[in-house]
Amino acid sequence: MALLDPGVWTGKIFDGGWTAADGGVYDVTEPATGGTLGTLGQASAADVQRAAENAASAQRDWAARTYEERAAVLRRAGRLFEDHAAEIQDWIVRESGSIPPKAELEAHFAASLCYESAALASHPQGLVLPSAQPRWSLARRRPAGVVSVIAPFNFPLILSMRSVAPALALGNAVLLKPDPRTAVCGGVTLARIFQEAGLPEGLLHLLPGGREAGEAVVAAPEVRVVSFTGSTAAGRKIGEVCGRLLKRAHLELGGNNALIVLPGAKVTDAVSAGAWGAFLHQGQICMTSGRHLVHESLHEEYVAALADKADKLPVGNPASGPVALGPIIDQGQLAHVDELVRGTVAAGARLAAGGTHEGLFYRPTVLAEVTPDMPAYAQEVFGPVAPVVPFATTEEAIALAAASEYGLSLGVLGDVGQAMRIADAVPTGLVHINDQTVNDEPVVPFGGLAASGNGSRFGGPDANIEAFTETQWVTVRDQIATYPF
Repeated sequence: MALLDPGVWTGKIFDGGWTAADGGVYDVTEPATGGTLGTLGQASAADVQRAAENAASAQRDWAARTYEERAAVLRRAGRLFEDHAAEIQDWIVRESGSIPPKAELEAHFAASLCYESAALASHPQGLVLPSAQPRWSLARRRPAGVVSVIAPFNFPLILSMRSVAPALALGNAVLLKPDPRTAVCGGVTLARIFQEAGLPEGLLHLLPGGREAGEAVVAAPEVRVVSFTGSTAAGRKIGEVCGRLLKRAHLELGGNNALIVLPGAKVTDAVSAGAWGAFLHQGQICMTSGRHLVHESLHEEYVAALADKADKLPVGNPASGPVALGPIIDQGQLAHVDELVRGTVAAGARLAAGGTHEGLFYRPTVLAEVTPDMPAYAQEVFGPVAPVVPFATTEEAIALAAASEYGLSLGVLGDVGQAMRIADAVPTGLVHINDQTVNDEPVVPFGGLAASGNGSRFGGPDANIEAFTETQWVTVRDQIATYPF
């Protein structure tokens, strides 16, 4: 039987086994064709509350297991991702509109996250502290308990796994609410992998759904940590609720990232990096290069070369043949992208390439003669759009790059000395010198500042341990202490 055989999960949610949902069912749609790929259960608030209670009960036993037992489950999960990579990749292509190389990256990354998380289970998790009293004093990390993971549609497998895997490895239970548009590759896949890997029942719950499910996985009393990746607007609301309920919220939100091309940079290489950063996965990435800041000596050449490259990139159904860009995820997102492009042209920008679409297939778009107040420059587009703005001095480039409510990723192409000056001056969570803005690895701390989130909450042992455990102070005396009363 195939790992993702619809006969297992059609019309259901997952709580260690596949069960009917109180919230009914909904269809999963293929954006490239509009066809129905399958039917999933839709979690209600009652489904979520039952899951949270079951998770809290199961988590206590899981936390008491040896690190070897937890690590073994994660290692088996990693091997299963490798064994079933082709099947998983096909679902990512069809359900999220990804081109095959991007789908391959997701499957490989998911396996790597499992292996890295397996190592977390045995990672040192404490300190010996000095004490003025005659005792031993320790600080140790303990599992947080129940973790809610809310993941988006754009990299559905990676952005679910990067929280689910380390949270489980560190002794927690997980409530997973994937985006309903990509709940098979970003949800069913994880449930089936961990089911086959031997994860004990009750530790991972798959709860697809809309606003009702989302509010419930945040508000459930058993949940101690909420790990959210998505829009800044939604992240603000989740952060507000978590603050009121005294829960920890780890928020990885939007971005409007600058790619700076310095004088003397090789234009052909800069354009290649710029096109990849702007157009990969139809620009639907929080790290997308959304603002191209190009030195005035290279500006016209860069615009012409980027527009020429955009015109030549094939756009179409990634399941039907080799293309560079697939479909935008749905009509609402397409309308948002098109509105920002049209508004920018109406404000005086020149459409150097693209700006058109057939169905959900939006052409890669280059906008020239842009000013910083124009919509497609000032706002996060989340589409394949590259606004280009010239600058004259390093100081001007720094000012332009820093003039944003977001602070996620920055790319600087050219002289390393100048690039380091810029990196030191621009507030941002990630900096890539002589590379574009879309970069990630399983072993690195990942996160943004300001409207891009509340810091590095994902990736690497330090960030993951901080994210999914609590600090407990323990003291030990060799005999009972005496006191004056």
